[in-house]
Amino acid sequence: MKLLTHNMLTSHVKGVKNGYPLIINASKVELRQVDFNAEFIARMIPRIEWPVVKQAAMVLGHGDALPDLLPSEHDRSEDFLKSAHHVLMEVEIMEGALVCPETGRKFPITNGIPNMLLNEDEV
Repeated sequence: MKLLTHNMLTSHVKGVKNGYPLIINASKVELRQVDFNAEFIARMIPRIEWPVVKQAAMVLGHGDALPDLLPSEHDRSEDFLKSAHHVLMEVEIMEGALVCPETGRKFPITNGIPNMLLNEDEV
């Protein structure tokens, strides 16, 4: 699971008011080379929660090169876009779990795929 995906997932367990961001509990993380597309990353940045990306990257040991706040002209900074590309597209959680911050419900990640399916009693 890429951190871009993580940034868009939330817990939909019945009664949950604050299911975002999901807490990352990774047991296996891999780096996978992905071709850099500056235009794609520049278009995605306004759609994501940057502090959540930064925190997730820090948890996985890949956030030191990222700024705490978005640069004002982030879409024009190739260095920033390359750093964002790395954490959003190349850092991949292969095994572990995402944990609901409110209930503690664990959603397993297997072979890089998060299972967000709910049990009948959670719908």
